[in-house]
Amino acid sequence: MKILLAEHGKRFGASLAASLRADFYAVDLARDVPVAETLCALNDYDLMIVDCELPPESGLALVRRWRDDDIPTLAMVLDRRAGHDACVEALDGGADDYVAWPFSEAVVLARVRALMRRRPVTSAGSLRVADVCMNRARHVVAVAGREIGLTPREFALLEYLMNRPDEVVSRTELIEHTWDSAFDPMSNVVDVAIHRLRAKIDDGYSGRLLHTVSGAGYVLQSCRTHASKANDGGRGTIGSGPTRNTPGQNRSRRRGPSSRTR
Repeated sequence: MKILLAEHGKRFGASLAASLRADFYAVDLARDVPVAETLCALNDYDLMIVDCELPPESGLALVRRWRDDDIPTLAMVLDRRAGHDACVEALDGGADDYVAWPFSEAVVLARVRALMRRRPVTSAGSLRVADVCMNRARHVVAVAGREIGLTPREFALLEYLMNRPDEVVSRTELIEHTWDSAFDPMSNVVDVAIHRLRAKIDDGYSGRLLHTVSGAGYVLQSCRTHASKANDGGRGTIGSGPTRNTPGQNRSRRRGPSSRTR
């Protein structure tokens, strides 16, 4: 899952970003409103965490513009002001959650997990596809009842694919949701990560779950199937055929920074 963290405090922002990454999230960090708007125009985010005092105006004004532009991404507001009125203003202004000062990283992380559970695609704390089970809260994955070890990147890839069983997910979509903006899309890192993930959930089991769809992306099937190793070199490649997702399809709601008069 990918998060935009718009926080002007250098020390707290860097620390929270590191904690979110350690909790298996891809994070882009913005220090002001213009950078946050640019990143939002270029990327699809699952959650935006916004400092209410974000310069040069305010994070709350930014959230209001996102809502006025029909951007539905979940938003959490961090506010150093005190009082119930500030909380009411933030929630009425479009925030889905509100955290008041003093901020506790543990509390912010817990509330991030709670917000992610609200999303229709991640409504449950546990996911299951065929014989693969994932406990999101404990960061545990088991295949056929046996726990396997995954890197944070492998875990994020598998979680994204498990949320879309039997759907073709493009390479572009995986990059947008499981890597931060510093990622080089021309590298073969995605292919390497998929190869390593496939080895952990498919090798040694009867049939494959994770397949490469030639020219389209990847699909995690809801039941194990056998691919012809003579044709795919053991990579689990299948014909492209009709797909539900194509590269760039998720970009439809993106737009540039609002032209609204500030």
